[in-house]
Amino acid sequence: MKRHIPNTITCCNLVSGCIAVTFALMGNPYLALLWIIMGAVFDFFDGMSARLLGVSSPIGKELDSLADVVTFGVAPSAIVYYELGVMDWPAVLTTCCPAFPTYIPYFAFVMAAFSALRLAKFNLDERQTTSFIGLPTPANALFWGSLIVGGGSWLESSAWCSVGILLMLCVSSWLLVAELPMFALKFKHWGWKGNEVKYIFVLSCIPLLLFFGITAFAFIIAWYVVLSVVVNFTNR
Repeated sequence: MKRHIPNTITCCNLVSGCIAVTFALMGNPYLALLWIIMGAVFDFFDGMSARLLGVSSPIGKELDSLADVVTFGVAPSAIVYYELGVMDWPAVLTTCCPAFPTYIPYFAFVMAAFSALRLAKFNLDERQTTSFIGLPTPANALFWGSLIVGGGSWLESSAWCSVGILLMLCVSSWLLVAELPMFALKFKHWGWKGNEVKYIFVLSCIPLLLFFGITAFAFIIAWYVVLSVVVNFTNR
């Protein structure tokens, strides 16, 4: 019986992702983000339960990646897709190509493809046991969900913001598969030495959460990427 528990939790992650996609396409990014977060909780506990019960299996690893593709790949892409569909576009683009606003929102699903590629690489990459190579898919999903939920009205205030979203989609898709080392919040001990970067990151997130609310998660993920780049450059 216990060997089925981790896979059941993983399936709960998958179901959460499917519900998130549904809410995203219905134009409710808040509930979509809520179910993405629910999926992240299940994603955390499926691996933990497998280790505690000693029932890790190859099928569990593959199932976990399939669930993550939906929850952290397709769901945030659906959120961005809907947002691009309701945003205004610069007149210069719509004049040259009237069909541009109709078809360009589908570009958001390129991010889902890169999320799948990132997860496939993660399964085969033995370097990512204590840190990450490239932006983790849950962090990317949280960035886009919180950005659209918290800054949707601001993003819709200017026609050029839609172009900015497209550029950011390209950057985040690249970050998912980039050969860029990023630290993980895994503590082998609670002392300061050796955990300086992790403590600095955690402590700096507190004022962001206090001042920006749900939008803070977008700033936090962006700060995580910047800090990882600085640490990587310093180590080199």
